[in-house]
Amino acid sequence: MADPLHKDSEHAEDIRMTTTTKIWSYAIGMLALCIPLSPITRSGAILPLAVVTGAAAGTAFVWRSDQKAQNALPASKLQQIEERLANLETIAASGQLELRSQFKQLESNNQNVSE
Repeated sequence: MADPLHKDSEHAEDIRMTTTTKIWSYAIGMLALCIPLSPITRSGAILPLAVVTGAAAGTAFVWRSDQKAQNALPASKLQQIEERLANLETIAASGQLELRSQFKQLESNNQNVSE
């Protein structure tokens, strides 16, 4: 049986690789346009440098954001929290029912006294 954690890490790596490939594909396309145009626009190396810097920053962001996602709660801990939340909801609901029954009893007592 396949390990789900391993499968998720493979999927995450696939997403990172796909995104990185797209970033650098667009960057190469922009470089192919801006390098021949640099002498005409007199921008020199500024435009190509901006393209490479943007692609590098985008790549770093993609790979670092995935590392933060890996630090998330494990599935067992998340399941424990969900179970505790369900228990608290049950307790709160039973408390509300008890209060409603007490209010109804008080109302009936008040009606009996006023009659």
